[in-house]
Amino acid sequence: MKIRILSIGNKCPGWIKTGFEEYAKRMPREMPLTLLEMQAPRHHANPAKYQQDEAQKLLAQIGKNDWVIVLDEHGASCSSVDLAYSLKEWQMDGRDIAFLIGGADGLAKEVLGRANQKISLSKLTFPHYMVRVILAEAVYRAWSISAGHPYHRV
Repeated sequence: MKIRILSIGNKCPGWIKTGFEEYAKRMPREMPLTLLEMQAPRHHANPAKYQQDEAQKLLAQIGKNDWVIVLDEHGASCSSVDLAYSLKEWQMDGRDIAFLIGGADGLAKEVLGRANQKISLSKLTFPHYMVRVILAEAVYRAWSISAGHPYHRV
């Protein structure tokens, strides 16, 4: 099973890349975690057009059998243990996973409609670039829980 994070925006600070790579390299070989950054559209004056351009880019990268999880402020909250349980289910299902992080204006309806799940990382708002590191750590923690690795302490 492959886990991909698809994210709008490709000009993140080096420390974000370093943080993401740290957690990605900890993942087991049979469950690689990768990041695909997509350039944000350039028409800030028209949020609807901006959102549609982002939607096209994200949807083009999703396989028809991928299990798609969007990060959305209205999504369900889940604990690390919940995510670990889901990770085991996805692994047994045998499909690849795609986590989607939209741009500053959120995700278009078409993207939300394609989602198999909608989750919220927190009620707090985080910078989009930082979400990559937070999500990578959450995925690694979920794997460590499901594998019985001592990283997660209760």
